[in-house]
Amino acid sequence: MLEFRLCLDLFRMTDANTRQRAEDLYYSALDLMADGHLEKAVATYQESLTADPTFTEAMHGLARALQDLQRFDEAIEVARRITEIDPDDVLAHTSLSVLYQKKGMIPEAEAEGAKARVLGWKQQLKKGT
Repeated sequence: MLEFRLCLDLFRMTDANTRQRAEDLYYSALDLMADGHLEKAVATYQESLTADPTFTEAMHGLARALQDLQRFDEAIEVARRITEIDPDDVLAHTSLSVLYQKKGMIPEAEAEGAKARVLGWKQQLKKGT
């Protein structure tokens, strides 16, 4: 039983360290974006996601950096991944709408914009109750 607890404690420490590394890389990528180093920011966001593949904040940053680099297909792929992890993420649907618009995919852009609005309304209603 003691061995199990030690293994579980080690797993929790490793998990916490991994998350902290992902967050540290995320903040570094934000700084790179602010300094205009978009390609380096993309690489750093990707490193963050290697440490924690479910870290949606890093995905949002990556999608934005790719958008700023006009790498719209890659940005769309990242934004879609966010919606798979969190279907109620308003920003992900909004980002998809903007990206589709930039690609001239108007029906898709309008559909994602509508999803974002409905999700936003639902979230406001939940806060009001």
